[in-house]
Amino acid sequence: MTELLSNYVSGQWTSGQGAGTALHDPVLGTELVRVDASGLDLAAAFAFARHNGGHALRALTYAQRAAMLGAAAKVLQANRDAYYDISTANSGTVKNDTAVDVDGGIYTLGAYAKMGESLGDVHFMHDGEPARLAKDPLFQSQHVLTPTRGVALFINAFNFPSWGLWEKAAPALLSGVPVIVKPATTTAWLTQRMVKDVVDAGIFPAGAISVICGSSAGLMDQLEPFDVVSFTGSADTAAIIRSHPAVTKKSVRVNIEADSVNSALLLPTETVGSEAIDLLVKEVAREMTVKSGQKCTAIRRVLVPESLYDSVAQALSARLAKTTVGNPRNETVRMGAVVNREQFNTVRDGLTYLKAQTAVLHDGSTHALVDADAAIACCVGPTLLGTRDAAGSDAADRVHDTEVFGPVATLVPYRNNDLDHALQLIRRGQGSLVASVYGSDPVALSKAIPELTDSHGRVHVISPDVAAFQTGHGNVMPQSLHGGPGRAGGGEELGGLRALNFYHRRAAIQASTAVLTQLK
Repeated sequence: MTELLSNYVSGQWTSGQGAGTALHDPVLGTELVRVDASGLDLAAAFAFARHNGGHALRALTYAQRAAMLGAAAKVLQANRDAYYDISTANSGTVKNDTAVDVDGGIYTLGAYAKMGESLGDVHFMHDGEPARLAKDPLFQSQHVLTPTRGVALFINAFNFPSWGLWEKAAPALLSGVPVIVKPATTTAWLTQRMVKDVVDAGIFPAGAISVICGSSAGLMDQLEPFDVVSFTGSADTAAIIRSHPAVTKKSVRVNIEADSVNSALLLPTETVGSEAIDLLVKEVAREMTVKSGQKCTAIRRVLVPESLYDSVAQALSARLAKTTVGNPRNETVRMGAVVNREQFNTVRDGLTYLKAQTAVLHDGSTHALVDADAAIACCVGPTLLGTRDAAGSDAADRVHDTEVFGPVATLVPYRNNDLDHALQLIRRGQGSLVASVYGSDPVALSKAIPELTDSHGRVHVISPDVAAFQTGHGNVMPQSLHGGPGRAGGGEELGGLRALNFYHRRAAIQASTAVLTQLK
């Protein structure tokens, strides 16, 4: 029988009392490890993190906690090869895709270590300048941000077991708030191993970081008024979290990242052969195939002028046809598997659903698998769909409402020279994490941007002058906000030091100027 991974709670490693859920290699089908959280004393685990971990972290300054993040990043970097092996086996990812998750997580941790240095040796932060409360400046109001005296519960998604952990944990720990991580069961191995390596290194005080692998049953029941919860996953699960008594009665603060039908927009000012079109095609193909399309920020809808539909469809199809799919251990393979058989079936069902209102422009089923048995491997070839004409774009409601979480995108034409029509179609996504805009005219690009910022957490603008420097439509950088309104969940993460706001409480101090100047 394979190894049963332990959970780290109350400052010690503890195994669940059940047989566990098996994690499998999505390409080879072999069992890797098992996870189980049954029988854990969750009340004790949360209390230990909240009191022991929280007290120890708050006793440190921001600069001291930043140094801990930097030390953790070094430990993870030293074990990087092991994480790559786990990712290949458990997530079915090729090296470049593993880098997005593993290296992205380590980079984010290191970035917050550097940001934290700038906060200095203080225990709370000033929020703005003092404001007079009377004619005489002797009595003023100063807003401050103080770390919440609770625990941060993270319920994470399967697609980023490394980055999803550290992009949440870094700002929380820097804030002085202990974290309890519940990784998605399917890919919990990498998260558990990373936490284990950091714990074994003795970097953080006991209770600062915990990991629970297995069922999430009972976790929300442990939350108290000053705790926070951050969730990444489906809109259905998000609705359950929002309706939990911990949220509705105890006012537990919630951050949600949910479904997102992200868009890429080619401006109507472009013509056949323009460099902006080439950039669009490259970016869409990359976003469809990186992590086998299993990214919350991946491009799902590609909007182009009706007159350019055929040329873009041909260019994209030709590029996708070159993608080799199969066993990520083979150096010739450029796209691995989706995470498991359940996800494989979900993607297939989603494709069938979208095909009822679209045409197939590039059929992913034509890709022969490399070093993989099609009867076992959870591999799906990249598939490009299309709505054919601008009138069809208006009628194809499924394209705008449905996120197929795999290597699938739909080409959507809009009326020529009618940017408003394109923007109307994009807004039918009801709020997304990111939209990217492609064009050569700075004036036209600048006019389109504010029409997108109200319904997207991030607008990624790609023009020929930044082609060699742009960080990618789907890459989430710690310096920029990650999140989105509406369907995308209404949450906000990262954005530099803005991420710390979620883990702090804001208060106004009304006092004499002499008292306020002593606040440190």
